[in-house]
Amino acid sequence: MKSWIVGVGFMLLSGAVQAQAWQLVKDEAGIKVYLQPAAGSNFQAFRAVTRMRTSLAQVLALQDDVSSACAWMHACSQQRLLEQQGNVSWIYSQFNAPWPVKPRDSIVRVATEFSVDGSVMRYLNEEAEYLPLQQGFVRVSRVKGFWQLKPYEGGVEVIYQVHSDPGGSVPAWLANSFVVDAPFNTLINLRKLAENSITSTP
Repeated sequence: MKSWIVGVGFMLLSGAVQAQAWQLVKDEAGIKVYLQPAAGSNFQAFRAVTRMRTSLAQVLALQDDVSSACAWMHACSQQRLLEQQGNVSWIYSQFNAPWPVKPRDSIVRVATEFSVDGSVMRYLNEEAEYLPLQQGFVRVSRVKGFWQLKPYEGGVEVIYQVHSDPGGSVPAWLANSFVVDAPFNTLINLRKLAENSITSTP
């Protein structure tokens, strides 16, 4: 059975993404990370973009492997599939956080759409009440975002965008670093695995 991995992580954001210009804050190793403010929020949304010299099928396979996804998801400690109905899945994830911040967990509904042009959209929405609160974890209360996978000649363009609320109390220094580190590290790890899998195929 296939499942749809989210790679949401311990997202330090809140509110709804506003129609403001994205600001480029990091351009390194072929990955661009943009931030965007949200009205009424102390945190920002992120959008990360890169290209991978691999196939769309390989990226999907890595995202579908629930038990191994923490190998490329930033700060991920555990992830499992809760339910799947067609192209809609519910994923439970746990994430590490530096002391004194408590670790987070999340339940995200992932709806996958396949387009006739070969591109794939995976829409991410938090369903925080799907499971009871877990002892020792703070529940991520909101997540809204998507993965967009667009094949091109020689590879796949990947756009990863998320805006969410981590719940609880988060120091400003951690919030500011996380909205850049999380998408950057997630994409660089995913790209490495996807490209290495292609190169190592006989």
